[in-house]
Amino acid sequence: MKLFKTTLILFFSILIISCSSKDDTPTNIEVQDFVWKGLNAYYLWQDQIPDLSDRRFNNDQELYSYLSAFNDPESFFYSLLYLPNEYPKDPNRTYSWIVDDYVALRQALQGTRETTGIKLEGADFLDGSGGFYIYVYDVVKGSDADLNGVTRGMLITEVNGTTLTRNNVNSLLANNSFTIHLADYNTGNPVSNGTIITLTKGVTTENPVKEAKVIIDGSHTIGYLMYNQFSSNFDAELNAAFLKFKNDNITDLIVDLRYNGGGSVQTATYLGSMITGQFNGELFSKEVWNSKVMAVTDPNFLINNFTDRILNKDNNGNIILDESINSVGLNTVYFIVSDDSASASELVINALDAYIDVKLVGIQTYGKHVGSITLFDSDNFRENGPGFNSNHTWAMQPIVLEIQNKNGQNKPDGFIPEVTMDEDPGNLGILGDPTEPLLQRTIQYIVTGAKGTFSTRNRSVIKTSPSWNSTMINPDYNNMYVDFK
Repeated sequence: MKLFKTTLILFFSILIISCSSKDDTPTNIEVQDFVWKGLNAYYLWQDQIPDLSDRRFNNDQELYSYLSAFNDPESFFYSLLYLPNEYPKDPNRTYSWIVDDYVALRQALQGTRETTGIKLEGADFLDGSGGFYIYVYDVVKGSDADLNGVTRGMLITEVNGTTLTRNNVNSLLANNSFTIHLADYNTGNPVSNGTIITLTKGVTTENPVKEAKVIIDGSHTIGYLMYNQFSSNFDAELNAAFLKFKNDNITDLIVDLRYNGGGSVQTATYLGSMITGQFNGELFSKEVWNSKVMAVTDPNFLINNFTDRILNKDNNGNIILDESINSVGLNTVYFIVSDDSASASELVINALDAYIDVKLVGIQTYGKHVGSITLFDSDNFRENGPGFNSNHTWAMQPIVLEIQNKNGQNKPDGFIPEVTMDEDPGNLGILGDPTEPLLQRTIQYIVTGAKGTFSTRNRSVIKTSPSWNSTMINPDYNNMYVDFK
């Protein structure tokens, strides 16, 4: 998505508050000034926040007086958000966030973060005792957890010798180094087996293309892709997976998004184009921004079309990837989903559903149809834009848009599969293996067409709230974003 210079000039000319020179802004509130002006310009719910109103202040001096009452830019940022709409499932959490290190923010959006590489989900003991444990559902390749032999399916009841509860799990895992105490499943009431593993966090980059393979089942040649984040840094790897599928003449495709919380809208558009190919140039999705942006923006700048080419550029406009998309031209696609499937994952499902037959296996998806953008402290809020403020490294990622398919539809409550089945901590299986329960059931769906509910653990397959997941502590949890160029 691009907003061109002429649009920006018109946009900023209609603001009531003048954008005075940064040299005139008191240094003790320059970050707060950036926060207010960025949210006033682009925040999706700007018109719902009285303190973000265009008529809240008559001049910059009134604004500066208001800003001087806030010493902490982070708390000031969150005080301006519209919580009920941001995260209706949990009013104590927001989709928008702010950071004091935009380098770390950029890295997180591309799958690089400081982590042990262990991915965990929480579960309650089945005996009703109130006990709580966590289990490993995935491990990042090459991470410390991977190197120390941690594997999918391991159960943990203690960290650093302390029994886990829902209240202490985040704090126990926050340390740079910690020990995990493993347990045996014991019919859903885990008991310690005495194994202890020490893990240390390190900067790790995850390739989101976890698995890409072809499975033969009778007359069906099935492509299987496990994809864990819409990261533009790995668009070439994603495209290579589809070249394999194309060369192997797949008849069916399973895209496993059960752990994919979202990412780049542009990459989501690429994935949709790889799955199809017959809709090149047609509308994939459209964006709805706040009324101020919509009033001055050419609608053509707010749409994302199916494409036959990957064209990625860096922040300076240099081309870093330019290649033809490998499309498989399918009219039906199968997605494995869970309550951890969100944002850009749901976008692909929603966008394709307007064109082809979309089948779902798993449990109800998370439900997030809004997207964000990275704003920097410059005159046009772009990185290294005119007047870029090098005195600090703050940046913010506010929600700025709602995204819809070509019919103007989305699913804010998430998508409910036709085949409902949850993962069982006592029998997770090996990801990518045809006997892994969810993959096996999806293959069965392809071959026989059989639908139904196949819940394999004591948790409803119809979601009421997200379960605990270790990725929830990341500020970019379940994020979807567009490029601001």
